[in-house]
Amino acid sequence: MTVQRMDNVAVVVDDLAAAVAYFLALGLELEGEAEIEGLFADHTVGLDGVRSAIAMMRTPDGRSKVELTAYHHPAAIEAGPPAPNTLGLHRMMFAVDDLDATLERLRPHGAELLGQVARYEDSYRLCYLRGPAGIIVALAEQIG
Repeated sequence: MTVQRMDNVAVVVDDLAAAVAYFLALGLELEGEAEIEGLFADHTVGLDGVRSAIAMMRTPDGRSKVELTAYHHPAAIEAGPPAPNTLGLHRMMFAVDDLDATLERLRPHGAELLGQVARYEDSYRLCYLRGPAGIIVALAEQIG
């Protein structure tokens, strides 16, 4: 038995509408929204009394998805924004066709560069920025 694909990456957020707006500005599409609760949710995540709202975002090619989750119960735990060298999930990277235009669309949604836009040889322009709930979102524009 082998893995068929990676289905999605989930991000817990405190403001679901703002997170959806951020990822829409990035260029993802809203696939759907739902309220999640019940024993299946409790058993799956290992918490009692789960009530949450989710929004499933997908890339325009339909291959990759980001699940945004806002917990109503139990309350989400504040962890603080991770640094790029924090153990665990490091970042989510998206290939974009125009890095500068993407940054301009994201800034009104709270995106801020962690460093600056950098060039990797004659292949890519790259940057890290803060996304919803303090996560790190990386952008890569292929050049040359």
